[in-house]
This record gives sequence, C-alpha cells and structure tokens, in this order.
Amino acid sequence: MAKKQANQYDRIFKENIEAVIPGLIDKLLGIKSVVSEELPDDIQHTKERKPDVLKKITDLAQNTFILHLEIQLADEPDMVYRMADYDLMLHRKYRLPVEQYVFYIGSKKPQMPTRYSTKRHQFEFPLIVLAEVDYHLFLDSDNPEEIVFAILGDFKNEKPLQAVENILNRVYATTKGDFALRRHLVQLRILAQLRKLEATTETVMERISQFFNEEKDFLFAKGLDKGMTQKEHEKNLAFTKSLIVETAFDNQKIADLVGVPISFVKQVRESLTA
Repeated sequence: MAKKQANQYDRIFKENIEAVIPGLIDKLLGIKSVVSEELPDDIQHTKERKPDVLKKITDLAQNTFILHLEIQLADEPDMVYRMADYDLMLHRKYRLPVEQYVFYIGSKKPQMPTRYSTKRHQFEFPLIVLAEVDYHLFLDSDNPEEIVFAILGDFKNEKPLQAVENILNRVYATTKGDFALRRHLVQLRILAQLRKLEATTETVMERISQFFNEEKDFLFAKGLDKGMTQKEHEKNLAFTKSLIVETAFDNQKIADLVGVPISFVKQVRESLTA
C-alpha cells in the first residue's frame, strides 16, 4: 500500500480518535472508565516511541492502570516485539499495570504473532480485528466521528450497499453543519477502500446521494454550472478546502469531485499554505 494512501487512513484516525476512544474502551474492551487522563505520547529512555493512544485510567473498581492502544493497518510480523518494547518502557516510566490492545484495520486476515516465549520472558497482547466486529457497535453511536468507523466492521448478512446506506443515514442524522458532513463523507469514501470496496465506491456513493439534497451532494457538484452563484461559490470553496486538508488527492482529482476548474483548486491550496 502506498505511503500516501496509508497516511490518509492514519490522518482520519488521528482526527477522530479522541471522539472514538470512549466507545472503544466501553463497548469493545469492556473497561468502565471513571477517570481518564491523557499522558505524553513519547516514551524515552534509550530510544523514543510514540504510542497511538496512551491514557491513565481509573475504572469503576478503582483500579488504576495505563491503557495503550495501537491502530495497525499493516500485518506487521514484528508487532509482538514492538508491543513488548512499549510494555517494558511504560512499566518502567509509570510503575503501574499496563493494558495493551492492537486494533487491526487491514482488509486481510492478520497473521502477525501475538505472543512470544523465551526462557526468561513471556509476552502476549490482545489483537482486535475490526473486520470481525459487528458494525452496529459503531452504527448505534450518536457520535458521527465514531459512526464512520462502522464501515470497517462486519456487515454480517447485510449487503455492502445496504450497510453503507445505513451508515450514511446515521452520519447525516448526527452531524451538525454542512462542512462537518462533507468531511465525514470524504472520510467514509477513503475508509471504504480498506474493505476492498474500490470497484463499488462510485455505486455506493451514488446510492448514498439519495439521502442528501442536490445542493449538499458532492457527486452532484460534478455537474454544476461553471458560472457559480455566490452561494454555490461558498459551498464549493468549503468543500475544496475540506478535500485539500482531509485527503492526499491531487488538484485534478479535487477539481473533478467538486466540479470546479483546476485553477480554482490551485488558488485555494495556495491560500491555505500562504
């Protein structure tokens, strides 16, 4: 997978992770958090590591521990050693019990070892494969930042088009503001690729579009008259900015999606970097 594409997925998780964490902790890990404290994400002794999520948790039973989560796209054969490194460094720094979990978001069934054993060391970490998690766990949330991750879950016996339609219904119902809605649409389009929906993405988005009026549907933007009204200009400007910030799409791709000249996209990009 290209580095640029992987960075798109990483960006989406980083943008949404704080909104998603409470649901993951409660629904997937079964941790009833009473107090959650953000911890510095660098662990430095003889080397530096940056965990994806690092929190100090106190649960209902008044147990206090370090919660370490990693979001993993690649099926990394050496992940067990990396997690063991984290485990020792976290124990050394905080002198508290450490709970670790890896959330795997790749499309193929992971083969990575989750344990190793030597004469003096025994180590294991839990691996949670999102493709095996019922997508309703995310779908039933009232938080659109969490709902978008439903597309990475298990659709069970539902057809992909129907499942995506359900997801978009929930995103639409829970999102406040046109700009935020467009951002979540872009995120869903990108995340859909992780479930090998590339060939059906356009069909999926066309079906989704029936839930939005033509002024909000970014697919409809492909056919806008180039003589834009002020209102259309403002909407296209907001959407173009969103695509530039939220994706790694080039100027031509963004121009095609929004339905504007490539010169318009270039001007917007230049204004954002000025």
